[in-house]
Amino acid sequence: MTARILAVDDSPTIRGLVANVLRKAGFEVYLASDGVEGVGTLSDADPDLIITDINMPKMDGFGLIETVRATGSYSSIPILVLTTESSTDLKTRARNAGATGWIVKPFDDERLLAVINRVLGR
Repeated sequence: MTARILAVDDSPTIRGLVANVLRKAGFEVYLASDGVEGVGTLSDADPDLIITDINMPKMDGFGLIETVRATGSYSSIPILVLTTESSTDLKTRARNAGATGWIVKPFDDERLLAVINRVLGR
């Protein structure tokens, strides 16, 4: 079964790079440009994993994580944060909001896939 991944980032370039890496690796990819769009895409995507940026307009990554965690049917879905931020405070805040893991941009394709596969138990 092909795993479905929802990638949420306000940068069209990053969305494209992530989508390209994930599709080449055989994942079904859904994209959203901010947290509001990401939440709106949940039911269509029915993702096995969410990858989100932190700094986005309308709803940031923290808001997205908190909203997903408060949504019954998606409350236990793994959420990876993919961001340029690397401060311990932000990592702690993301973890407390319910993030599963943290990857700093620019990302290495192999490392991103390794983390995704580990989180998905593949």
